This record gives sequence, C-alpha cells and structure tokens, in this order.
Amino acid sequence: MDRIPPTRLSRLLTGWSKDGTGAMPQLLAQALRELAQRGDVAPGTVLPSQRALAAVIGVSRSTVTAAYGLLEAEGWLESRQGSGSRLRGSGAMGEPATEGRLASFGTRGGGIDLSSGALDGLPAVAAALSSLSARDLGSALAGDGYRPYGLPELREGIAHYHRSAGLPTSPEQILVTAGSQQAVWLIAQGLVEPGDTVVVEDPTYRGALEALRARGARLVPLPADTAHGDSAAALARLGGRIRPRLVYLQPSVHNPTGRSMDERTRRAWAAVLAEQGLYAVEDNAYAELSLHHDAAPVSLAAQLPPAATATIGTFSKLFWGGLRLGWIRASTTVIRRLADIKKSVDLSCPVVEQLLAVELLQQLPEARARRRSRLRARLTETERLLREQTGWRWDRPAGGSALWVEIPGADTEATAQLARRAGVLIIPGPAFSAVDGFRHHLRLPFADHDGSLEKALPVLVDCAERSRAAH
Repeated sequence: MDRIPPTRLSRLLTGWSKDGTGAMPQLLAQALRELAQRGDVAPGTVLPSQRALAAVIGVSRSTVTAAYGLLEAEGWLESRQGSGSRLRGSGAMGEPATEGRLASFGTRGGGIDLSSGALDGLPAVAAALSSLSARDLGSALAGDGYRPYGLPELREGIAHYHRSAGLPTSPEQILVTAGSQQAVWLIAQGLVEPGDTVVVEDPTYRGALEALRARGARLVPLPADTAHGDSAAALARLGGRIRPRLVYLQPSVHNPTGRSMDERTRRAWAAVLAEQGLYAVEDNAYAELSLHHDAAPVSLAAQLPPAATATIGTFSKLFWGGLRLGWIRASTTVIRRLADIKKSVDLSCPVVEQLLAVELLQQLPEARARRRSRLRARLTETERLLREQTGWRWDRPAGGSALWVEIPGADTEATAQLARRAGVLIIPGPAFSAVDGFRHHLRLPFADHDGSLEKALPVLVDCAERSRAAH
C-alpha cells in the first residue's frame, strides 16, 4: 500500500488555507477531498500521520485530526488501527498532479510570488521582433510551417553555438523543443522505461524530478557536491550494485544551488561515465546565467563518447521565459526517436519564435553581459539584506538567479505553508530532492526588479521562526 510523504502532500496543498472561507479543519478537509476527486492522490494511498502532516503545513495537530475526522465521516478516509488513514477515491482517473515547479506556475494570484527564478525579458527580444522583415517571413510562409526538428537555420545556429564551445555538432544532432522543460520530458519519455533506474544529483531541478517520476523511473540520488568529484566517486561505488539507464546532471550553473563544476570535477565525472558506459543527460539550461564567464559553457559531452550523451539548452533563461524555445543535442538516432515523440505532442515549435531565436543567437555576448551585470548587482544587495535581517547560511553561487539558503533549525516545508497563508509563495528544499531531503533549505530568487524580496523577507523570517519554535 503506497504512502505519500508529508512533504509531498504539503506541496500538493498549495494555497489551501488562503483560497476559501471557513474554519481551518474544514478548509484542510476540502483541499484533501479535492485531491482525491481529481485523482491527484491515488485511491488507497495512506496519508501521513496527523502529527507529521501538522508539522509540515504549520497547523496544530488538532486541526489535522478534525480534518481527517470530517473526511472519514464523509467516506473519503478509512482509518485502521496500526495502518493509518487510507484515502478512498471517487473513481477519478488520470496522471498524478505535479507537486513542484509545474504546480507553482498554475497557482499565482495576489501576494508576493517567489516560487520561480524566471527573469524579465531582455530588450533584445523586442528588437529582434522589430527586425524581422517580410522577406524573412515570406521564406517561412513558402512552406507549410511544420518543422518537427526545428527550422534548418536555427538548428545550424545552435550547432554552431556548440562547435564554438569545443563540442563538434551537426544540425542533424539538434532537436528544437518548447523550452528546456519539454526537452527533459522528451528524454524521460524516449530514453527511460517505467522501473528504470536514473541517477540524479540531490538536490536537483524539480522539473526533472517530476518528469522522471511521472515516467515511473526509480530515482537514485547522489549528493550534488561539485568539489573534487566526490559524487562521481560515489557513482563509481554504485557500479557493482545498480545499472542506471541514465545519469542526469547539471554541470554548469546547477539549479537550485547555483554551483558549477570545476574542471577537475568534470574530468572525474567523465572518467566514471565513460568507464561504466553510462548515458549522461547534461542539462545546461542555466549555463548562460554565469556570473563569471563571457563565453558559452564548456560541455561535459566534449569529454564523453558522442553516442552516450544528450545536452539540453534553452533561450528562455537568458532572453525571456515567454520565448518558449529550447533544444536537445544528441546522436542522430536519439534525435529521431525524440522527434517522433514530439510530433505526437505539438508537431512543431512556432516558426516565428524560431526566426527570432536565429537573430538572438547573434546577440549572445551583449545579452550575457547585460544579465551578468544585473544579477551581480541584485546578488550583492540580497546578500546585504540577508546578513542584516537573518542568521541564514548560503554559499555565493557561480550563476543563476537564486540562492540556496539554509535556515538552521527551521522546517522549510512548514515555513513555506505559513508564508503562503501570509501572502508569500516560496518553494521549500524538499521539492528539489528525490528523497524529500533538505528540510532546512529553500530556494530564494534574488533577481527581482520590483523590491518584492525585500518586502517578503520579514514575512519569511517570521514564518521560519514560528516553524523553528514548533519543532
């Protein structure tokens, strides 16, 4: 019988106490009932103990006890001595709901939203749109607009991008996707079978965890330690016990920690992956948000056999989240397989956006410099605020738009629930963990341009203190 961890259930309960009226037990019971009605939590699932759920959602145990009692009276829960409270379904069918990144994008409303590190758009996007001519569009309009692999000129532009960074690449090795999230999803669908073992860093990108879990992968976490290749050594030790289908890594600007692997660590990973013949997925979605480098990131794939890697990139992080374009670089065999899956979903990425991307590739140096200047300034200001107002801990990131913050003694699941009720949406550390770890961490975006973090920080400090006192 499946049990849902309290941390995971907490993330499915986003906004439950803020969106309705009534007593807290009734609101909680209503939220749990809706999860069952939609099939977001499968029938037969054993819910967390009353004490455990109360701790992570920041309410009293009596509130959860009363909510469970209401659901049991309505026939939604079945409680057995020694077995816990089992959820009864309504016959709703469907895939489980997302619990982290994808769920947060559908729940935005009033208050302060710190759930995403996405950046505002660069002026270069508007300039590129203005520069498109009738001749550019006329050439595209001459065809039917269905380009499942992507526009040839964009595939060549992305291939050139990789070649310039020392990774030999042909246009046939490129598949244009609707952002890096679709790229991760396609890889999960095309390269992983239900039950396959996938090695991931811990913590790691929560969108990847969702895609792999939805595919039925068995996730094996390794510490996301970028120093001295310790995680690569841990993978080598696993070699005699498991045979992973693939290894998912973020070598250049890791999400959520903001770290980057040094050259020694990259060599250690490459050696272990090559020696064991493992397939590596290198997600470089945040690589262009480096705080230190002016050029394209050096790819780990350059040190690995050509047929044993897939590299993910995107335009959305550097230029604008509304530009839903990313790509996968892999062998032509893998690209064909993934393109067949993509065709069943959307046939082709929008042609006009791809024409914009061709132009934007020519503006990479200016875009990097603009982003880097802004991110550095905001990081300095955010670190000053944190030092003045908190006793929290963090390492200065090598890139990205968020800090991976440790709040000693606080439960960040409870902190996040309390903050939501106070109008601040934040993502706790366990959302980034394959094993619901990092209960004392949260990801704190720092690149806002409207002062939202400064307004939210006193609320977060208060909520962290309340969660600490409760534990």
